[in-house]
Amino acid sequence: MANISIIGAGSWGMALAVLLHGNGHKMSVWSALPAEAEELSRTREQQDKLPGVRLPEDIQVTGDLKEAVCGKEVLVLAVPSIYIRSTANKMKDFVTKGQIAVCVAKGIEENSLEILTDVIQEELPDVIVTALSGPSHAEEVGRGIPTTCVVGAQSRPIAEFVQNLFMSPTFRVYTSPDMLGIELGGALKNVVALAAGIADGLGYGDNTKAALITRGIAEISRLGVAMGGRLETFYGLSGIGDLIVTCASMHSRNRKAGILMGQGHSMEEAMEQVHMVVEGVYSAKAALSLAKKYEVEMPIIEQVNQILFSQKSPGEAVKDLMLRDKKIEAGSIDWD
Repeated sequence: MANISIIGAGSWGMALAVLLHGNGHKMSVWSALPAEAEELSRTREQQDKLPGVRLPEDIQVTGDLKEAVCGKEVLVLAVPSIYIRSTANKMKDFVTKGQIAVCVAKGIEENSLEILTDVIQEELPDVIVTALSGPSHAEEVGRGIPTTCVVGAQSRPIAEFVQNLFMSPTFRVYTSPDMLGIELGGALKNVVALAAGIADGLGYGDNTKAALITRGIAEISRLGVAMGGRLETFYGLSGIGDLIVTCASMHSRNRKAGILMGQGHSMEEAMEQVHMVVEGVYSAKAALSLAKKYEVEMPIIEQVNQILFSQKSPGEAVKDLMLRDKKIEAGSIDWD
């Protein structure tokens, strides 16, 4: 049994708290909002974000970050990506050497263009940083629906330790040394999922969705390999697996926001209606900046940015994607 603290009391943090408690670990959950911590202590449920999933009574809920961090073997960072650096910075006076941080947020920091595990390592140099990712909506994990993810770490023993923490009859975990690829897949798929939602909002069909998923993973893997990730990672759980579920599921906040934009709502209106952080909006600019830095062609990412930040109409964006110069699908395959 490990002593674990979930840093972040959103739907994903709540679902993982229930999962890890079911595995026999001693659990606590920290919320940045005192009122939320008090409400969760009383009701044991995120009624607006994860209705029907209750925290067992012996999971401690706190708004005190020092209490949440001190003495814990494992710290699961489940705050939205835009709050990873600020939260890690607040934790630095409380962490001790050798604590394991598991990043379960998905995103790229807009200003630095860093993956989140690098951000955490900068702020908390004494902790051992890992990443858990894959096709895993909180709404299903919290209810014990079979799910499979991958954990990335710099060493096999640490990856296997974290694997054993999370592994359950309903939550299967693989290991990988490719932390960069795992994080890029998890962040960039959110931007493509916005495009998939926009296509749904425009009334397009399954053909369009399949095209966006297929060409989306081509874009993600091109950039990921250029940055040093492994191609196999992007065709695994944290790449194509996470992309499929985020583009297809109504649990996906990125798809929901995209649908609203496809129906004519502004980005701001869509984010307000979703009522949760839409990670793809915050990763879109960073993805485009990385594409330019590494000189990688990413037309879907480019068009999503134009819709989000340049008021381009979704219909025009789709038209420009369809009418791009003719291409060969796989440039590495030669004609006989």
